[in-house]
Amino acid sequence: MADVIAAPGQLSGGAAREEKNYLNETKGIASWIFTVDHKRIGVMYLWAVLASFFIGGIFALLVRLELLTPKETIMSAETYNRVFTLHGAVMVFLFIIPSIPAALGNFVLPLMLGAKDVAFPRLNLASLWIYAIGAIFAVTAMVTGGVDTGWTFYTPYSTTTSGAVSTMTFAAFILGFSSIFTGINFIATIHKLRAPGMSWYKMPLFCWSMYATSIIQILATPVLGITLLLLIMERAFQIGIFDAKLGGDPVLFQHFFWFYSHPAVYIMILPGMAIISEIIPVFSRKTIFGYKAIAFSSVAIALVGFFVWGHHMFVSGQSVLAGAIFSFLTFLVAIPSAIKVFNWLATLYKGQISLKTPMLYALSFLLLFAIGGLTGVFLGALSVNIHLHDTYFVVAHFHYVMMGGTVIAFLAGLHYWWPKMFGRMFNERVGAIACALVFIGFNVTFLTQFVLGSQGMPRRYYNYLDQFQPLHAFSTFGSWILGLGLLIAAVNLLSTFRKKPDAPRNPWGAATLEWQTETPPITHNFHHTPTVDHGPYDYFPGQRKHA
Repeated sequence: MADVIAAPGQLSGGAAREEKNYLNETKGIASWIFTVDHKRIGVMYLWAVLASFFIGGIFALLVRLELLTPKETIMSAETYNRVFTLHGAVMVFLFIIPSIPAALGNFVLPLMLGAKDVAFPRLNLASLWIYAIGAIFAVTAMVTGGVDTGWTFYTPYSTTTSGAVSTMTFAAFILGFSSIFTGINFIATIHKLRAPGMSWYKMPLFCWSMYATSIIQILATPVLGITLLLLIMERAFQIGIFDAKLGGDPVLFQHFFWFYSHPAVYIMILPGMAIISEIIPVFSRKTIFGYKAIAFSSVAIALVGFFVWGHHMFVSGQSVLAGAIFSFLTFLVAIPSAIKVFNWLATLYKGQISLKTPMLYALSFLLLFAIGGLTGVFLGALSVNIHLHDTYFVVAHFHYVMMGGTVIAFLAGLHYWWPKMFGRMFNERVGAIACALVFIGFNVTFLTQFVLGSQGMPRRYYNYLDQFQPLHAFSTFGSWILGLGLLIAAVNLLSTFRKKPDAPRNPWGAATLEWQTETPPITHNFHHTPTVDHGPYDYFPGQRKHA
């Protein structure tokens, strides 16, 4: 992709040398805390979101363990509500939303663009500090009474219940600023710091998806911030905004919350799609099929995603006309997602597929996200939604999109860029075993819940009828398999730090610019500013180029 750097095939050999790079050029805790290097900031975000993933995962395992039996298993109903709430809040606000953009995106996006850093390095550091402050408030809420409202903080219960609701919602309010700062930085970086010759249509698809994600972060997040601030004010000063007893409207909170939270679904899934768009052409040794269609579908998802929030409220009493419009828009937003899936499959067709660990996760994503997307279409139909609303069918659909989509893609990207980030190769066989366990465990856990929901099992219930116990037990066993797979994947990656750097500069034979620099990258990314003379995926001699 760059005419001042050797071709990809010439870079795939030779282990990384012990030389100055972004990890060792400066030392000491202060050099990390006050760094403005996007790579170090990305690495610190990575450890933070992985810690959040671990905490949220522990809460998830506790929830599933409690549901092993129809009555009390290991905790009281009050404790169950708190653990359930903390699982959702930690996973959504502390892990999934920042995981790919703030961690992997911060690290690789400037490298992909041929830039030396993001447009606003100090703003980037501020976003990390703000994330840390928000996380501190969230932990404070956990240890000072907990929250039992569910991660959606629905009124009027959230305005009247005891517990640290105000602290947790203020944590989410603070975390929103971190998200906004990251979005501003990415948009400015993409507009202003692309390498010479890199037009919009020569830009990696990862950058297109990050651009669309950033638009949503900037436009939608303030709505959630204002909503949570109003909730805090109502709790503190008894202002009648959402509580009907004070003259407020609880449905208004739902409108405000979902106006952010449905676009937030795309804040979570678009970065996952970005990773898949990078991995599939590399490991199928083919030019991406339908580059422009995939690029514009990211923007389409971002724009249409703002108009579908009402499908969360089909049973809230909104008019029949409003329900029909939101149902139509729900079907409409599925089209750009389907465009991506069909183009990825077309790229795989007749490709020289290499089943390395990142590709295994990418293929898992294709199946799991397809199931999540199709079940979302079911829920978009008014008549079906009435039956399935607030059942485990919705829980399964949500997890197939968020865990089966975003988290699986995050694992794919983590394995894909791990050698570049730390200069160390992981064990491929162990990585494949971990991926298989994650895939099997995930489906055992959540495919079962589609059946539970269709049979009428409500979500968020502490006790349930005996007839649902076998399926609940099966789902709980699946969560243990899933947890084991994630543990093995973590050990496989972390164990690489026990050996010296051994990663080639370009172990996968890719051609986007991040693979053309040193491994790990030097502090300023490139010795010389790269120039670009062709597209990011035109690099496999003898392969038929797609239009």
